[in-house]
Amino acid sequence: MTSHQSTQTMKPATAAKKLGVYLEATPAEFQEGVVTRDELNALQADPPEWLRELRSNGPHPRPVVAAKLGVSISGLARGGVTEALTTEQIEALKQESPEWLQKERATQAEVRKETVRIKEKNKQKQEQQGS
Repeated sequence: MTSHQSTQTMKPATAAKKLGVYLEATPAEFQEGVVTRDELNALQADPPEWLRELRSNGPHPRPVVAAKLGVSISGLARGGVTEALTTEQIEALKQESPEWLQKERATQAEVRKETVRIKEKNKQKQEQQGS
């Protein structure tokens, strides 16, 4: 019996998410079609000019904005940032360093520290159980 392998496709929104770009800023042909796994791999391996430009200057989707600002997506929302931002807007926010951004960065730093602490605790527990 031979197996027929079908081409795996995804919606443009899924492909944009995997590429780390804001869907509404992509070209119309990207937004209106479907993207195959091979096409996605090709875009990642050799990004066209529009993709390089979007990744460099934005507008960036909220997960990318949050990462560039060093806060969580929830922290962005609490700070009133609900739209995609360009790299220039992100840099301006960093320069202004509003109170909400300082607070959210501190919160994110605490979350990271706690995550490391829990990992270490679990690692020690596993080592004790293994001996």
